Amino acid sequence: MDFNELEQLISKDETKNIELKKSTGELREGMHSACAFLNSDGGILIFGVSPSLKITGQIVSESTRRDIAQALVGIEPAVSPVIDYVDIPDKPNFQAIVLRFNPWVYGSDPYTFHGKPYYRLESVTKAMPRDIFDERIRINMPHKYSWEMRVADGYSIKDLDGGTIRGVIRLGVEEKRIPVGSLSEPIKVVLKKWNLLDGDKVRNAAVFLFSKRFSFDYEIRMARFRGTDKNYFIDNQQAHGNFFELLDAGMGFFFKHLSLSGEIKGFKREEHLDVPAAALREALINALCHRDYDIYQCSIGIAIYDNRIEIESPGLLPHELTPKTIKRSHRSYPRNEVLATVLYQTTYLEKWGSGIKRIMDACKAEGSPPPFWSEEGGYTVVTFPLNKLNGRIVTQNAPQNAPQSAPQNAPQSAPQNAPQNRLDAIADMILANDSIAISVIAQNLNVSRDSIKRDLKKLGYAWEGASKKGHWVKNKE
Repeated sequence: MDFNELEQLISKDETKNIELKKSTGELREGMHSACAFLNSDGGILIFGVSPSLKITGQIVSESTRRDIAQALVGIEPAVSPVIDYVDIPDKPNFQAIVLRFNPWVYGSDPYTFHGKPYYRLESVTKAMPRDIFDERIRINMPHKYSWEMRVADGYSIKDLDGGTIRGVIRLGVEEKRIPVGSLSEPIKVVLKKWNLLDGDKVRNAAVFLFSKRFSFDYEIRMARFRGTDKNYFIDNQQAHGNFFELLDAGMGFFFKHLSLSGEIKGFKREEHLDVPAAALREALINALCHRDYDIYQCSIGIAIYDNRIEIESPGLLPHELTPKTIKRSHRSYPRNEVLATVLYQTTYLEKWGSGIKRIMDACKAEGSPPPFWSEEGGYTVVTFPLNKLNGRIVTQNAPQNAPQSAPQNAPQSAPQNAPQNRLDAIADMILANDSIAISVIAQNLNVSRDSIKRDLKKLGYAWEGASKKGHWVKNKE
């Protein structure tokens, strides 16, 4: 960096990412700002600028350099910023000192200076609030501080359902995910292997999985609403219990309120829900396994409307995923790793990171509209548009000599007619969210934006209002 670049850099005074000091006589205060930059979006600390924004510089001796190095030692974890010494024109031996600090990386330790954390709020350096500091510690050391690893007060091994534990061990053994020898091992030994015990004390994960005591701590809210909003409900229930009891209750509610149809394949009759049961089960297991249990007085919710099903789970998606990217192939980012490990070994979860694909594949196999994900009010919500079973066109059993809808040599460049189930899915999405973007619809259905535009025109929908605050309106015929 040269003098002209430095002048340009400080021309707007101090900002969220720039801190100016007159000299290294303010070295300690400067390190507070350095720590704040490291805990925020990064920044530049400059010594040698007067309050009037004049670059005065200072004489930089070996002692000055040692003082800076010694001050940086007070920052933990250790840092090595890039340091530039900028010569001041017409002032021999005078230099401004420029230190560049990188931004905080999600998942890393929070930084401290002499044991105290700081962060940047606009152009002001402040002591970091305790809740932010604790959250970053939990992110960096999830196993030590996570909900599932904490001891469950008031519970012991006697409060766990031994029959359920033995039953899921057998499932794991049958699928070769658990050694055969586990069948004869004491339950306490198995629980230790699953990391569900802290010495002789049971952890929260053990209670959630296997408790046989009634508790209000773990709940699912379930409602069947009339129409497409929450003004009127037909059925409203709550279920409490361990993981397996909540899973059974949720699936029972789906089977109670969703239409059941069947079709004959060969000599067998196959039953189908409005939404594939396998997809609903996978989504509910994901909600139970991956919800944020540190968010108290919240619970998983199942809401069935005339046009959609919503499963909401407390907590947002992992930092690495968004509602737009979750459908892509991705690694697993389990919030509750101990729960995920036990559920995988006992066959309730498949390979980590494959749950979303399994949901999508189950819907595709039955010709159901694909679900979509959103984040609303601190919850992650998966929405399944309801399938129109009675109006669905089934082509998989069509005779081999059935006439084709178009000549085999039809031009490939001609736009194909949208299948009816895709049009139904688009209509359902708009009914569920009348401000949904074309790009979101296209991504959910894995087709191009141009195809969706043609489909919307065919359905008679037009956008009304501003680009970001408008909504879809169906043209009157």
